[in-house]
Amino acid sequence: MSLEESLRSLSLDYLNLLINGQAFSDVTFQVEGRLVHAHRCILAARSLFFRKFFCGPDLPAGLDSVGGSRTGSVGSVSRASSGVIPVNSVGYEVFLLLLQFLYSGQVSIVPQKHEARPNCGERGCWHTHCTSAVDLALDTLAAARYFGVEQLALLTQKQLAIMVEKASIDDVMKVLIASRKQEMQELWSTCSHLVAKSGLPPEVLAKHLPIDVVAKIEELRLKSTLARRSLLTQHHPHAPPPDAEDHKMRRMRRALDSSDVELVKLMVMGEGLNLDEALALHYAVENCSREVVKALLELGAADVNFPAGPAGKTPLHVAAEMVSPEMVAVLLDHHADPNVRTVDGVTPLDVLRTLTSDFLCKGAVPGLTHVEPNKLRLCLELVQSAALVLSREQENNDDNNNNNNPYQSISEDRLDSRLVYLNLGGGAPSQMSDDDSGQREAMNRHGSQGGGCDPSMYHHHSHDF
Repeated sequence: MSLEESLRSLSLDYLNLLINGQAFSDVTFQVEGRLVHAHRCILAARSLFFRKFFCGPDLPAGLDSVGGSRTGSVGSVSRASSGVIPVNSVGYEVFLLLLQFLYSGQVSIVPQKHEARPNCGERGCWHTHCTSAVDLALDTLAAARYFGVEQLALLTQKQLAIMVEKASIDDVMKVLIASRKQEMQELWSTCSHLVAKSGLPPEVLAKHLPIDVVAKIEELRLKSTLARRSLLTQHHPHAPPPDAEDHKMRRMRRALDSSDVELVKLMVMGEGLNLDEALALHYAVENCSREVVKALLELGAADVNFPAGPAGKTPLHVAAEMVSPEMVAVLLDHHADPNVRTVDGVTPLDVLRTLTSDFLCKGAVPGLTHVEPNKLRLCLELVQSAALVLSREQENNDDNNNNNNPYQSISEDRLDSRLVYLNLGGGAPSQMSDDDSGQREAMNRHGSQGGGCDPSMYHHHSHDF
């Protein structure tokens, strides 16, 4: 038996003591009207709080002695056989989680999948990042700190850091306040950056957060804006000074967050706001809805292929990295170029091929906690189809130039079919021509060569997500 197996067996043996209830139990707690049987020696060995309670001269707050009295010079506790210890500081569920960790050294803080929870109205919820899961983790964190179980506190902190990445902004703010009270700097940093990124105006934040916390959030936003502006200035030396545009950019982003595209239009016309230099389209793709991005594009004041920062990513690069078919579709509908390259020579199509290769070969995508296979496939097909259309258009243009007829336009039926295909409401074509299938298969083979995955496997699985 290996050391790991030995430790796992020991953990299960101790956990069975807790599960079996009264077997060898010498102490009983009452939590929310329910009895919990435990063992003093294990609790005292694993928690300074319980050690002081059972052996110390003073009774800690939160546990009350009932049915017995402290006797002896060493402060030992003696109780009648019927005596119980009421626990008033935590709930029954959290107290059981605390004991499970004390007995076994491991515990799952996430609620049971599809379990009905009082503060989660979503039917069939997996409780990975809902309000119920966040509340349970916060209560467990508070209990761990209260009972002096620092290892459980660190484990819960890591769990919360994962939850807040997908949690609602209201839950993120709850965790932000808790991490501040518990002085957990890493969790505080994660939550504060998420709140700053949310784009909620200070007056809204002030309703949920203390004034000094709101000031910290605004400071983070300012630093982020200046850093982004600095990167943009490095790539575009003639960009305006950051101080002159900072306030304008904040107003623009607040307008986008509230879907007020008309205000953005007024800023463009009346205040001379440059949407490209303000990275308005990049911001909208990353933070706003499809309707906002579409309305912003229809203003005609933003370059859909504008390269941002030293890397030179376009909005389509951002949408591809997000695996968002809605954003990919609306950008392609407004003539985003699927073949435009970053400074490192990467196209949006390359991005999606790499993500697909990672997903097929590794079962996960680095940097993305969850990827929906159907969305990834749809993004790849949308961008790949647009690339094929552009390739054919270029071939036609070359043929026209060779025939001394440079004014021949693209046929309307081909253009219309492309727009119908990019419309998510209409769905993708059910069949492709032999020529299209051949080119698509060739492009799939080409894209999978850089991912370390067998090309035949890639072609087979691309239809079976």
